[in-house]
Amino acid sequence: MSHLSTAYTLKGLTLHNRIVMSPMCQYSVDAEDGAPNDWHFVHYASRAVGGTGLILVEMTDVEPDGRITNRDLGLWSDDQIPAHRRLVEAAHRNGAKIGIQLAHAGRKALDAEPPVGPWNEPFDDKAKTPRALTTEEVWALVDKFAQAAARAVAAGYDTIELHGAHGYLIHQFHSPGINKREDEFGRDPAKFGVEVIRAVKRALPPDMPLLMRVSAIEYAEYAYGLEHILEVSRSYRDAGVDLFDVSTGGEGGPAVKGKPGNFPGYQVPFARALKEALGVPVMAVGMLEDAKLAENVVATGDAELVAVGRGMLRNPYWAIDALRQLDGRADVAKPYLRGY
Repeated sequence: MSHLSTAYTLKGLTLHNRIVMSPMCQYSVDAEDGAPNDWHFVHYASRAVGGTGLILVEMTDVEPDGRITNRDLGLWSDDQIPAHRRLVEAAHRNGAKIGIQLAHAGRKALDAEPPVGPWNEPFDDKAKTPRALTTEEVWALVDKFAQAAARAVAAGYDTIELHGAHGYLIHQFHSPGINKREDEFGRDPAKFGVEVIRAVKRALPPDMPLLMRVSAIEYAEYAYGLEHILEVSRSYRDAGVDLFDVSTGGEGGPAVKGKPGNFPGYQVPFARALKEALGVPVMAVGMLEDAKLAENVVATGDAELVAVGRGMLRNPYWAIDALRQLDGRADVAKPYLRGY
Protein backbone atom coordinates (compact mmCIF):
# COMPACT_ATOMS: atom_id res chain seq x y z
CA MET A 1 0.00 0.00 0.00
CA SER A 2 1.45 3.34 -1.03
CA HIS A 3 1.89 6.26 1.34
CA LEU A 4 -0.10 8.38 -1.14
CA SER A 5 -3.15 6.16 -0.63
CA THR A 6 -3.19 6.37 3.16
CA ALA A 7 -5.77 8.40 5.06
CA TYR A 8 -4.84 11.70 6.67
CA THR A 9 -6.54 13.52 9.53
CA LEU A 10 -6.10 17.18 10.47
CA LYS A 11 -8.35 18.26 13.34
CA GLY A 12 -11.88 17.34 12.25
CA LEU A 13 -10.96 16.73 8.61
CA THR A 14 -10.17 13.19 7.46
CA LEU A 15 -9.11 12.52 3.86
CA HIS A 16 -9.17 9.08 2.30
CA ASN A 17 -5.81 9.72 0.59
CA ARG A 18 -3.03 12.33 0.46
CA ILE A 19 -3.96 13.71 -2.98
CA VAL A 20 -5.17 17.30 -3.27
CA MET A 21 -6.50 19.14 -6.30
CA SER A 22 -4.81 22.55 -6.40
CA PRO A 23 -7.06 25.60 -6.63
CA MET A 24 -6.98 26.73 -10.27
CA CYS A 25 -9.06 29.62 -11.63
CA GLN A 26 -11.42 28.64 -14.43
CA TYR A 27 -12.23 32.16 -15.72
CA SER A 28 -15.63 30.82 -16.78
CA VAL A 29 -17.48 33.10 -19.18
CA ASP A 30 -20.76 32.65 -17.29
CA ALA A 31 -19.38 33.46 -13.83
CA GLU A 32 -19.68 37.23 -13.90
CA ASP A 33 -22.02 37.18 -10.88
CA GLY A 34 -19.30 35.34 -8.94
CA ALA A 35 -21.38 32.18 -8.43
CA PRO A 36 -20.23 28.73 -9.57
CA ASN A 37 -22.10 27.52 -12.65
CA ASP A 38 -22.52 24.25 -14.55
CA TRP A 39 -18.91 24.39 -15.75
CA HIS A 40 -17.63 24.49 -12.18
CA PHE A 41 -20.06 21.76 -11.12
CA VAL A 42 -18.82 19.33 -13.78
CA HIS A 43 -15.19 20.37 -13.24
CA TYR A 44 -15.13 19.70 -9.50
CA ALA A 45 -17.52 16.74 -9.45
CA SER A 46 -15.36 14.98 -12.06
CA ARG A 47 -12.28 15.22 -9.86
CA ALA A 48 -14.24 13.81 -6.92
CA VAL A 49 -15.32 10.85 -9.07
CA GLY A 50 -11.68 10.64 -10.13
CA GLY A 51 -10.55 9.74 -6.62
CA THR A 52 -9.11 13.00 -5.29
CA GLY A 53 -8.92 13.11 -1.49
CA LEU A 54 -9.32 16.88 -1.12
CA ILE A 55 -10.55 19.30 -3.75
CA LEU A 56 -9.63 22.95 -3.26
CA VAL A 57 -12.00 25.23 -5.14
CA GLU A 58 -10.28 27.98 -7.07
CA MET A 59 -9.44 31.44 -5.72
CA THR A 60 -12.78 32.84 -4.53
CA ASP A 61 -12.87 36.50 -3.68
CA VAL A 62 -14.30 38.42 -0.75
CA GLU A 63 -15.52 41.40 -2.79
CA PRO A 64 -16.26 41.97 -6.51
CA ASP A 65 -13.21 44.16 -7.15
CA GLY A 66 -11.03 41.60 -5.40
CA ARG A 67 -11.26 39.24 -8.36
CA ILE A 68 -8.39 38.79 -10.82
CA THR A 69 -10.99 39.08 -13.58
CA ASN A 70 -14.74 39.51 -13.65
CA ARG A 71 -15.04 35.83 -14.56
CA ASP A 72 -13.79 34.62 -11.20
CA LEU A 73 -15.75 33.22 -8.28
CA GLY A 74 -16.81 35.08 -5.17
CA LEU A 75 -18.40 34.67 -1.77
CA TRP A 76 -19.25 38.28 -0.99
CA SER A 77 -23.00 37.65 -0.95
CA ASP A 78 -25.38 35.17 0.67
CA ASP A 79 -26.94 34.79 -2.79
CA GLN A 80 -23.81 32.87 -3.85
CA ILE A 81 -24.09 30.24 -1.10
CA PRO A 82 -26.53 27.84 -2.87
CA ALA A 83 -24.28 27.48 -5.93
CA HIS A 84 -21.30 26.73 -3.70
CA ARG A 85 -23.37 24.25 -1.70
CA ARG A 86 -24.09 22.40 -4.95
CA LEU A 87 -20.34 21.87 -5.47
CA VAL A 88 -19.93 20.64 -1.89
CA GLU A 89 -22.78 18.15 -2.16
CA ALA A 90 -21.41 16.74 -5.43
CA ALA A 91 -17.96 16.25 -3.91
CA HIS A 92 -19.36 14.56 -0.82
CA ARG A 93 -21.60 12.24 -2.85
CA ASN A 94 -18.52 11.00 -4.65
CA GLY A 95 -16.31 10.46 -1.60
CA ALA A 96 -14.13 13.59 -1.66
CA LYS A 97 -13.67 16.35 0.87
CA ILE A 98 -13.76 19.87 -0.48
CA GLY A 99 -12.32 23.19 0.63
CA ILE A 100 -12.30 26.68 -0.80
CA GLN A 101 -9.51 29.20 -1.28
CA LEU A 102 -10.53 32.67 -0.11
CA ALA A 103 -8.61 35.64 -1.41
CA HIS A 104 -8.39 39.18 -2.70
CA ALA A 105 -6.27 39.97 -5.75
CA GLY A 106 -5.28 43.45 -4.53
CA ARG A 107 -3.18 45.23 -7.13
CA LYS A 108 -3.47 42.21 -9.46
CA ALA A 109 -7.25 42.72 -9.96
CA LEU A 110 -7.23 43.26 -13.70
CA ASP A 111 -10.80 44.46 -14.13
CA ALA A 112 -11.08 46.70 -11.05
CA GLU A 113 -11.27 50.45 -11.66
CA PRO A 114 -8.91 51.03 -9.97
CA PRO A 115 -7.44 48.05 -8.14
CA VAL A 116 -6.42 48.55 -4.53
CA GLY A 117 -3.42 47.43 -2.54
CA PRO A 118 -1.19 48.26 0.40
CA TRP A 119 0.69 50.75 -1.77
CA ASN A 120 0.24 52.59 -5.06
CA GLU A 121 2.77 50.79 -7.25
CA PRO A 122 1.55 48.47 -10.06
CA PHE A 123 2.84 44.92 -10.20
CA ASP A 124 4.35 45.46 -13.66
CA ASP A 125 4.64 48.17 -16.31
CA LYS A 126 1.49 47.00 -18.10
CA ALA A 127 -0.77 46.90 -15.04
CA LYS A 128 -3.13 49.54 -13.68
CA THR A 129 -1.85 51.74 -10.88
CA PRO A 130 -3.53 50.66 -7.65
CA ARG A 131 -4.99 52.95 -5.03
CA ALA A 132 -3.44 52.54 -1.60
CA LEU A 133 -6.01 51.37 0.95
CA THR A 134 -6.67 53.53 3.98
CA THR A 135 -6.16 51.96 7.39
CA GLU A 136 -9.94 51.87 7.87
CA GLU A 137 -10.38 50.09 4.53
CA VAL A 138 -7.81 47.49 5.51
CA TRP A 139 -9.75 46.70 8.67
CA ALA A 140 -12.95 46.50 6.58
CA LEU A 141 -11.29 43.93 4.32
CA VAL A 142 -10.38 41.84 7.36
CA ASP A 143 -14.08 41.70 8.14
CA LYS A 144 -14.93 40.80 4.54
CA PHE A 145 -12.64 37.76 4.77
CA ALA A 146 -14.48 36.71 7.94
CA GLN A 147 -17.87 37.16 6.30
CA ALA A 148 -16.80 35.07 3.30
CA ALA A 149 -15.52 32.37 5.64
CA ALA A 150 -18.89 32.27 7.41
CA ARG A 151 -20.60 31.82 4.04
CA ALA A 152 -18.18 29.01 3.18
CA VAL A 153 -19.14 27.26 6.40
CA ALA A 154 -22.82 27.75 5.59
CA ALA A 155 -22.20 26.20 2.15
CA GLY A 156 -20.76 23.10 3.85
CA TYR A 157 -17.09 23.33 2.89
CA ASP A 158 -14.81 21.02 4.89
CA THR A 159 -11.88 23.42 5.15
CA ILE A 160 -10.77 26.89 4.08
CA GLU A 161 -7.49 27.98 2.54
CA LEU A 162 -6.36 31.60 2.65
CA HIS A 163 -4.37 32.73 -0.38
CA GLY A 164 -1.25 34.44 0.92
CA ALA A 165 0.91 33.70 -2.12
CA HIS A 166 1.46 34.56 -5.79
CA GLY A 167 1.36 38.32 -5.33
CA TYR A 168 -2.23 38.63 -4.16
CA LEU A 169 -3.34 40.91 -1.34
CA ILE A 170 -2.14 39.05 1.76
CA HIS A 171 1.18 38.42 0.00
CA GLN A 172 1.33 42.10 -0.97
CA PHE A 173 1.06 43.08 2.67
CA HIS A 174 3.77 40.72 3.93
CA SER A 175 6.20 41.54 1.12
CA PRO A 176 8.58 44.35 2.19
CA GLY A 177 9.19 45.19 -1.47
CA ILE A 178 5.50 45.84 -2.10
CA ASN A 179 4.19 47.14 1.23
CA LYS A 180 5.68 50.57 1.93
CA ARG A 181 3.00 51.78 4.34
CA GLU A 182 3.82 53.65 7.52
CA ASP A 183 0.74 52.66 9.54
CA GLU A 184 0.28 49.57 11.72
CA PHE A 185 -0.14 47.41 8.60
CA GLY A 186 3.19 48.58 7.25
CA ARG A 187 5.31 48.46 10.39
CA ASP A 188 4.46 44.77 10.88
CA PRO A 189 4.41 42.90 7.55
CA ALA A 190 2.49 39.98 9.09
CA LYS A 191 -0.25 42.08 10.69
CA PHE A 192 -2.81 42.02 7.88
CA GLY A 193 -2.49 38.26 7.42
CA VAL A 194 -2.62 37.70 11.19
CA GLU A 195 -5.78 39.77 11.56
CA VAL A 196 -7.42 37.94 8.64
CA ILE A 197 -6.50 34.59 10.17
CA ARG A 198 -7.88 35.53 13.58
CA ALA A 199 -11.12 36.88 12.10
CA VAL A 200 -11.61 33.83 9.88
CA LYS A 201 -10.89 31.44 12.75
CA ARG A 202 -13.68 33.05 14.74
CA ALA A 203 -16.06 32.21 11.88
CA LEU A 204 -15.03 28.54 11.68
CA PRO A 205 -16.16 25.58 13.77
CA PRO A 206 -13.45 24.68 16.32
CA ASP A 207 -12.60 21.41 14.56
CA MET A 208 -12.30 22.87 11.04
CA PRO A 209 -8.66 23.28 9.97
CA LEU A 210 -7.44 26.47 8.36
CA LEU A 211 -4.93 26.17 5.53
CA MET A 212 -2.80 28.93 4.05
CA ARG A 213 -0.86 29.15 0.82
CA VAL A 214 2.35 31.17 0.96
CA SER A 215 5.14 31.95 -1.48
CA ALA A 216 8.31 30.79 0.23
CA ILE A 217 10.50 33.11 -1.86
CA GLU A 218 10.02 35.86 -4.40
CA TYR A 219 11.87 36.34 -7.69
CA ALA A 220 11.52 40.08 -8.36
CA GLU A 221 14.14 42.77 -7.82
CA TYR A 222 12.83 43.40 -4.30
CA ALA A 223 12.56 39.68 -3.51
CA TYR A 224 12.38 38.36 0.03
CA GLY A 225 14.02 35.07 0.90
CA LEU A 226 13.12 32.01 2.92
CA GLU A 227 14.03 33.50 6.30
CA HIS A 228 11.47 36.26 5.83
CA ILE A 229 8.59 33.90 5.08
CA LEU A 230 9.60 31.69 8.00
CA GLU A 231 9.28 34.67 10.33
CA VAL A 232 5.96 35.77 8.82
CA SER A 233 4.58 32.22 8.75
CA ARG A 234 5.50 31.75 12.39
CA SER A 235 3.13 34.62 13.17
CA TYR A 236 0.51 33.05 10.90
CA ARG A 237 0.90 29.71 12.65
CA ASP A 238 0.52 31.31 16.06
CA ALA A 239 -2.60 33.14 14.85
CA GLY A 240 -4.23 29.85 13.86
CA VAL A 241 -3.00 28.34 10.58
CA ASP A 242 -3.04 24.53 10.82
CA LEU A 243 -1.28 23.63 7.55
CA PHE A 244 0.79 25.58 5.02
CA ASP A 245 0.46 25.08 1.26
CA VAL A 246 3.93 26.09 0.08
CA SER A 247 4.57 27.63 -3.32
CA THR A 248 6.91 30.37 -4.60
CA GLY A 249 6.88 33.59 -6.59
CA GLY A 250 4.04 35.28 -8.42
CA GLU A 251 4.70 38.71 -6.97
CA GLY A 252 5.20 40.54 -10.28
CA GLY A 253 7.97 42.78 -11.50
CA PRO A 254 11.21 41.96 -13.31
CA ALA A 255 12.70 38.62 -12.31
CA VAL A 256 16.20 39.94 -11.80
CA LYS A 257 17.09 37.70 -8.85
CA GLY A 258 16.27 34.48 -10.62
CA LYS A 259 13.23 32.76 -12.01
CA PRO A 260 10.99 29.91 -10.90
CA GLY A 261 12.22 26.41 -11.43
CA ASN A 262 10.75 24.37 -14.22
CA PHE A 263 11.39 20.80 -13.19
CA PRO A 264 9.34 18.26 -11.23
CA GLY A 265 9.45 18.81 -7.49
CA TYR A 266 11.31 22.13 -7.61
CA GLN A 267 9.25 23.60 -4.77
CA VAL A 268 9.29 20.57 -2.45
CA PRO A 269 12.41 21.71 -0.50
CA PHE A 270 10.58 24.89 0.50
CA ALA A 271 7.69 22.87 1.91
CA ARG A 272 10.14 20.77 3.88
CA ALA A 273 11.84 23.90 5.20
CA LEU A 274 8.60 25.34 6.58
CA LYS A 275 7.64 22.02 8.09
CA GLU A 276 10.95 21.65 9.91
CA ALA A 277 11.21 25.26 11.06
CA LEU A 278 7.62 25.69 12.23
CA GLY A 279 6.66 22.18 13.30
CA VAL A 280 3.46 22.22 11.24
CA PRO A 281 2.12 19.95 8.48
CA VAL A 282 2.59 21.16 4.91
CA MET A 283 1.32 20.58 1.40
CA ALA A 284 3.79 20.42 -1.48
CA VAL A 285 3.02 21.76 -4.97
CA GLY A 286 4.77 22.24 -8.29
CA MET A 287 4.88 19.73 -11.18
CA LEU A 288 4.18 16.71 -8.98
CA GLU A 289 2.01 14.82 -11.46
CA ASP A 290 4.40 11.87 -11.73
CA ALA A 291 2.87 9.28 -9.38
CA LYS A 292 6.22 7.99 -8.14
CA LEU A 293 7.45 11.50 -7.38
CA ALA A 294 4.23 12.30 -5.52
CA GLU A 295 4.64 9.09 -3.53
CA ASN A 296 8.23 9.97 -2.69
CA VAL A 297 7.22 13.40 -1.34
CA VAL A 298 4.88 11.78 1.18
CA ALA A 299 7.00 8.70 1.89
CA THR A 300 10.09 10.73 2.79
CA GLY A 301 8.12 13.08 5.03
CA ASP A 302 8.76 16.16 2.90
CA ALA A 303 5.04 16.92 3.07
CA GLU A 304 1.86 15.42 4.42
CA LEU A 305 -0.15 16.19 1.29
CA VAL A 306 0.62 16.52 -2.42
CA ALA A 307 -1.28 19.01 -4.57
CA VAL A 308 -1.62 18.39 -8.30
CA GLY A 309 -2.74 21.20 -10.60
CA ARG A 310 -2.04 20.98 -14.31
CA GLY A 311 -2.00 17.19 -14.18
CA MET A 312 -5.61 17.23 -13.00
CA LEU A 313 -6.61 19.76 -15.65
CA ARG A 314 -5.47 17.21 -18.22
CA ASN A 315 -6.90 14.19 -16.43
CA PRO A 316 -9.84 14.32 -13.98
CA TYR A 317 -8.99 10.74 -12.94
CA TRP A 318 -5.36 11.43 -12.10
CA ALA A 319 -5.78 10.15 -8.55
CA ILE A 320 -7.23 6.79 -9.64
CA ASP A 321 -4.52 6.35 -12.26
CA ALA A 322 -1.74 7.27 -9.81
CA LEU A 323 -2.94 4.86 -7.13
CA ARG A 324 -3.42 2.06 -9.65
CA GLN A 325 0.15 2.62 -10.81
CA LEU A 326 1.47 2.53 -7.24
CA ASP A 327 -0.80 -0.09 -5.65
CA GLY A 328 -2.28 -2.00 -8.54
CA ARG A 329 -5.76 -0.97 -7.44
CA ALA A 330 -7.89 2.04 -6.55
CA ASP A 331 -11.49 2.68 -5.58
CA VAL A 332 -13.47 3.27 -8.76
CA ALA A 333 -17.05 4.50 -9.02
CA LYS A 334 -19.35 1.58 -9.88
CA PRO A 335 -20.51 3.00 -13.24
CA TYR A 336 -16.87 3.09 -14.37
CA LEU A 337 -15.73 -0.33 -13.14
CA ARG A 338 -16.05 -1.87 -16.59
CA GLY A 339 -13.39 0.52 -17.78
CA TYR A 340 -10.89 -1.07 -15.44
